[in-house]
Amino acid sequence: MDVTTDDARANVLRRTGTQPIVLATATLIVVVTGIAFTLLWRAYSGISPEQERVAAVRLLQARTAQASEQVLEKTRDMATTQQETIDQLQQVQDQLQSMKQLLSRQQADTNRLSDQVSGLTNAIDEMLRPFASVPTPEASSPPSPRHARSRSTRRHSTDTHRKSAKP
Repeated sequence: MDVTTDDARANVLRRTGTQPIVLATATLIVVVTGIAFTLLWRAYSGISPEQERVAAVRLLQARTAQASEQVLEKTRDMATTQQETIDQLQQVQDQLQSMKQLLSRQQADTNRLSDQVSGLTNAIDEMLRPFASVPTPEASSPPSPRHARSRSTRRHSTDTHRKSAKP
């Protein structure tokens, strides 16, 4: 014997009998009790979800406004700090430029003075050249007896003085 699908459903319904009606009734009672309990709790506490949502939205708006104000203030502070940094950098660049100019002037002065010293050295050398080529009188002629004697006397007195100074 072949059982069709309609027969299978009929068998299932016959087996369950009145149980689905009891189950549906119990579920309905639980849901109605839950709704009644929730309504009584709201009435007793005086708080409705709409009021909570409005309060939460206002609080969120206040926090957002405060955060926005803080961000705006920090942005202003950063802009001020950035401008101060730019001003300081400009001052440093100006000082660097003036130092470079001063250094280049000092180098030019040093080069000019070096050239002047070289010129003076050359002029002194030119002035001393004629004297360097002239023979000295002592080297060209033999010493006169008078000069020789005075030199030997000086040597003798110097030697005597050295001997007496030794212990």
